[in-house]
Amino acid sequence: MASANSPLAGRHILLGITGSIAAYKAAMLCRLLKTAGADVQVVMTPLAKQFITPLTMATLSRRPILVEFFDPENGAWNSHVSLGEWADCMLIAPATANTLAKMAAGVADNLLLTTYLSARCPVAVAPAMDLDMYAHEATQQNLRTLAARGVRIIEPAEGELASGLTGKGRMAEPEAIAAYVGAMLGEKKKTLEGKRLIVTAGATIEAIDPVRFISNHSSGKMGYAIAGELAARGASVTLISGRTALPTPQGVRRIDVLSAAEMYEAAVAAFDRADGAVMCAAVADYTPAEVSQTKIRKSDGEMTIALRRTRDIAAELGARKEGRLLVGFALETHDEEAHAEAKLERKHFDFIVLNSLRDAGAGFRGDTNKVTLIDRAGREELPLMSKREVAVRIVDKIESKLNIPAAER
Repeated sequence: MASANSPLAGRHILLGITGSIAAYKAAMLCRLLKTAGADVQVVMTPLAKQFITPLTMATLSRRPILVEFFDPENGAWNSHVSLGEWADCMLIAPATANTLAKMAAGVADNLLLTTYLSARCPVAVAPAMDLDMYAHEATQQNLRTLAARGVRIIEPAEGELASGLTGKGRMAEPEAIAAYVGAMLGEKKKTLEGKRLIVTAGATIEAIDPVRFISNHSSGKMGYAIAGELAARGASVTLISGRTALPTPQGVRRIDVLSAAEMYEAAVAAFDRADGAVMCAAVADYTPAEVSQTKIRKSDGEMTIALRRTRDIAAELGARKEGRLLVGFALETHDEEAHAEAKLERKHFDFIVLNSLRDAGAGFRGDTNKVTLIDRAGREELPLMSKREVAVRIVDKIESKLNIPAAER
């Protein structure tokens, strides 16, 4: 079963196969992409059918194989435009010298090439040919032309070739190609470069005595996923974290705190230099009015602990907003939307992320979540997703609130 954290999970991959002896490797490549969770549509050139059968690729991809512009039996049209819009990535493996030359020249004499010219997604090619063909200046110029246009070139390996010669031109191994495509799709556009954002995450701890405290079940996973996604898109991220066992996301500056008071001080100080904040931490609303300096001994009677309100971090940042972005979270058990909408207004959030503990798979500690994004224009209810996927959708919403054009995202 594919991991939800795989960069290929749920992705649409157009796998183009051309007429090369290396086409047999496309079967294993397709299998690897499918195992990683990708949806694979195979497009073959007519000559590719001489090297590997459409039946083999249809069985592995679980989709009909596309070769011609239309089905001569019923006239059904295979739209290269629709294919180009559907794909998250177009991968041509193997890519022959002939196909590379046609791509560079803009020739559109088969379905694979017209699909390439229509593709709006990233395109990668894995060249496969004899060493002299690969080294020829015409081929090298075509590769340089394609690379200059943004096509990713998956370098061929050196080794024994079909001609019996040994040299460079052997198509990269399927495992390496699948890993390359996964890494490519895992890359993020630096749409938030220059933005400074704060994320609060995890649970605060309110001491009763040196060994006991009041806290909650928050693991910090949602906030850490958001911090990592913001950083991946180029933001300068300060993560203010309560106690958690999670590693710091790559590229994130982390400030560790324990109590609500410490988180308040850190968040207010950081917000003065920030463009916005995401308030994901589970902050204690109450803290013991007095903290014993020694362990409280057990006695026969009942014990009462007097609690006082903690300072409201989100409300304080909302009062200081001055045009900056502020995102809140609401974890509710009843009257969910009414409570979330009231909190949205009361604390001056730009939007709020609503969790309900009544939704299976949502809430504390798990790796999935089910949320509703609410702003003054309405609400968007998301299905159950991994917390990584929820973070992607939340950061997409942040970008829209920061007026980053959709075309740049």
